[in-house]
Amino acid sequence: MKISFDFLISGFTVGCSVTRENFPFAALDSISYTVPIPEECKEGWKGELLEEPSIRNESDYNIQCYCPATGQLLGRVRPAYPEDIDKAIAKSAAAQAEWAKTSFNQRKRVLRSLLKYVLANQDTIITAACLDSGKTRIDAALGEILVVVEKIKWVLNNGERALRPEQRSVSWPLMCYKKAEVRYEPLGVVCACVSWNYPFHNLLCPIISSIFAGNGIIIKGSENTAWSSDYFASTIKGALAACGHNPDLVQSITCWPEVAPHLTSHPGIAHITFIGSRPVAHHVAASASKSLTPLCIELGGKDAAIILDDVPNIKALSSLLMRGVFQSASQNCIGIERMVVLPKLYSTLAEILEERIRKLRPGSVLDGDEVDCGAMISAAGFDKLESWIEDAVKKGARCLVGGKRLIHPKYPQGHYFSPTLLVDVTEDMLIAQNETFAPICVLMRAKDVTHAIHLANSTEYGLGGSVFGRNKRNLDRVVREFKSGMVSVNDFGVYYLNQSLPFGGVRGSGYGRFAGVEGMRAVCNVKAVCEDRFPRLINTAIPPVVDYPIRDGNRGWRFTQGLIELAYGESWGRVAGGLWKLLRNM
Repeated sequence: MKISFDFLISGFTVGCSVTRENFPFAALDSISYTVPIPEECKEGWKGELLEEPSIRNESDYNIQCYCPATGQLLGRVRPAYPEDIDKAIAKSAAAQAEWAKTSFNQRKRVLRSLLKYVLANQDTIITAACLDSGKTRIDAALGEILVVVEKIKWVLNNGERALRPEQRSVSWPLMCYKKAEVRYEPLGVVCACVSWNYPFHNLLCPIISSIFAGNGIIIKGSENTAWSSDYFASTIKGALAACGHNPDLVQSITCWPEVAPHLTSHPGIAHITFIGSRPVAHHVAASASKSLTPLCIELGGKDAAIILDDVPNIKALSSLLMRGVFQSASQNCIGIERMVVLPKLYSTLAEILEERIRKLRPGSVLDGDEVDCGAMISAAGFDKLESWIEDAVKKGARCLVGGKRLIHPKYPQGHYFSPTLLVDVTEDMLIAQNETFAPICVLMRAKDVTHAIHLANSTEYGLGGSVFGRNKRNLDRVVREFKSGMVSVNDFGVYYLNQSLPFGGVRGSGYGRFAGVEGMRAVCNVKAVCEDRFPRLINTAIPPVVDYPIRDGNRGWRFTQGLIELAYGESWGRVAGGLWKLLRNM
């Protein structure tokens, strides 16, 4: 069965209502545009309620999209086949050939137009993200809109500087007549395979970096959020079209796992960013190796928050910890999965958290603002979560709140897990070693700072982490000894909001970085260029003594030996001796 795929918008037609705004400087110009709003995002929408919600539909091969908070059908998306992927890459490559010639000001104009659209349409974007992923409006505002507009702002202010040719030093005196620089050039067509937990942010941020660097991009969203991916891709395509560029530059596709290797092994892809799970990453890496495609891989984590004994206000801190754990129903790769607490504050913090977690109200965005915690993307992992909690309790942990799946009284078809508090957890328990990605707050008791660092590093992961306290010596030690890619001091996750910083992990959390200068340059061909400083006056010439065919090998050897000692001698005597050998054997 073949499916013709509309890669321009994948189901949405871009209607660009274009008006040029009167700015005093052309570089600050932006374009207003519109894209069709999905019917499901409009007020009063009531979708068909599925009895057994699932993205797999037994009647056909399509992806069945539904709201995980309610079980309501959002629509059906036709997945891409290999031939569709080939066409998408070809379209993006054709558009990229022209896009690579654009100036930074032209690219900034596209991003300014996108920024204007996002700020003007926050309600629609948030509604789409909430319907498709199950999160609450506040969680979407913080995790979807805030990070995307921060990304745009950083690229507008710093992207050109990050990609300018960079002057490098030359070897003296051998290369004194040369100049050296590094240039950051587009790779061509890159790919990002992104996860479902932040469908707008995960989709847009790789696009922003990639196209600003001059690339085309194939963005493969998760089949779990295939419905919103269509609309979100249309926002950046609309900006490109409104500014007079080919929207084919950005291609959004969704496919089933069995088709994905055709994309990840495709010779037309120059770089892959993958965000997902470790088991899938092994398949992606194996597939990409067929074309030797470079990878940036982010695989989640088991982030620990270390709470030292000298925290000045534990009650105030509990608010930040609650947000760190329960943001987006804990489906957050840099969410706080473990709290490692020193003895002085352990019992107090447990009491505060127990009271607060009991009051959390699970629900849907359709309930307005009367909810605190959204739904899970799927119920597929509920058996595993319950078994990990049972394992912990058998080994001595105490489950003070929740601990099992929740049948929501208003949305029985929704995927809810009870907000949970598990205390006295030790490192030998399954729940201390495995990423839960669920609204489960875990407390671990540490004997001292040394033990706290040991517990924080006791998993195979190494994405992010945080430490709270006042003693500068202890804080610095924790930061230094944390085996992770990122650490926040007296805060949570701020290294990601600050888009000047590279994002990524070590060990089981992956490798490579996106965001910051490092992320921008990662989707570039880093080209080393060396040229004559004074091309008309001096350039490289081969001395006769070492010119082919070599007439006197011994003399040539003494000449090259003198040249090396002149340039790299560790003492003035060695340098002078090198110069003498050089002159005597020319």
